[in-house]
Amino acid sequence: MTYTTQMDAARKGIITEQMKIVAAKEKMDPNRLRELVASGQVVIPANKNHRNLDPEGIGAGLRTKINVNLGVSKDCCNIELELEKARKAIELKAEAIMDLSCYGKTREFRRKLVEMSPAMIGTVPMYDAVGMLEKDLKDITVDEFFKVVETHAEDGVDFMTIHCGINRATAERVKRNKRLTNIVSRGGSLLFAWMELNNQENPFYEYYDRLLDICVKYDITLSLGDACRPGSIHDATDAAQVEELIVLGELTKRAWEKNVQVMIEGPGHMAINEIPGNMMLQKRLCHGAPFYVLGPIVTDIAPGYDHITSAIGGAIAAAHGADFLCYVTPAEHLRLPDLDDMKEGIIAAKIAAHAADIAKGIPGARDWDNAMSEARANVDFPRMIELALDPEKARRYRESSRPEHEDTCTMCGKMCPMKNMKKILNGEDLCIK
Repeated sequence: MTYTTQMDAARKGIITEQMKIVAAKEKMDPNRLRELVASGQVVIPANKNHRNLDPEGIGAGLRTKINVNLGVSKDCCNIELELEKARKAIELKAEAIMDLSCYGKTREFRRKLVEMSPAMIGTVPMYDAVGMLEKDLKDITVDEFFKVVETHAEDGVDFMTIHCGINRATAERVKRNKRLTNIVSRGGSLLFAWMELNNQENPFYEYYDRLLDICVKYDITLSLGDACRPGSIHDATDAAQVEELIVLGELTKRAWEKNVQVMIEGPGHMAINEIPGNMMLQKRLCHGAPFYVLGPIVTDIAPGYDHITSAIGGAIAAAHGADFLCYVTPAEHLRLPDLDDMKEGIIAAKIAAHAADIAKGIPGARDWDNAMSEARANVDFPRMIELALDPEKARRYRESSRPEHEDTCTMCGKMCPMKNMKKILNGEDLCIK
């Protein structure tokens, strides 16, 4: 039996090779996974042209995944550095990489990225349109927008962020309801500008079925972008954000009718107390589709530390239903991240994802923590370092400050509670002078 997309296969009762791999990784029954893909609660982004993909699932009952952003800009156009970042992201086991290149002829870089990466690859075709077509934004035609989308699909991109929900009605809502930070989505702001300059509807909304046909052809997972995501905690959960979310829910159903896999993108900046409600709202309005969040960043005052503000929000969001976290680096709001920034962002996002998996009761999530606790109870520093999320940093810290006794650290020394409790419970004397 033939099929067009992972969702089409799942609805026909077919367990694809990608489903088998994901089920094994997630310790889930393959038939249960197939049911979740069929219902749209899980997506497996897997472009037919991405030959060396090691597939991952995103959605209900699965481990929280993370995405790494990279790509060239006009001010920082070093393709080799971006490829080095990609290699590091793969080494650190990021499940997804998004190429957000927005300058010049990006196809060569994108093809290299797809060819080298076992991680799923995402793009935002809107970023590429001006550079690829060498035209002013106002002069780009509807056909040219779709040409860019199809080019990315041909190159093997597994998921695309496309801001289909910022239609003219939502744009009017933005204009009528003053925001502190307006539209901070790059792709969303470009489409808003194109609509205003041309007095036309968003082409990806007006010709949505044309977009879905491309997705079916290559089995692209459509990541419905949130043009109206809040760019400050002041703007969170406002009329524009909620109206766009309602539109995205409608577009999700239309995509599912054509067997196109969908995930929904979400906030943004948001106070901690608003996060659980937003997660519930998204899942309700978008019919349980996987939720992909940037952060949420929980306070606006920490430039240079936004990997931390994002990890706080990401952990809370994922514990309350978000399925996919976009990393944020210390360079957020300041500059293009370098290699060190990227690593800090990845580690912070992975901490948030793992903490959420523990809260969600994902099978096996606590096993890693229990192994670490056992190593600590045994004062086994080599084992602790081996189990660390970032063994390199843990080893560097340990070696930078050596204790008098190797089975302690320089904070506690002979007062080490782990070591001393074992001795006392074993009936031994202590000597801690």
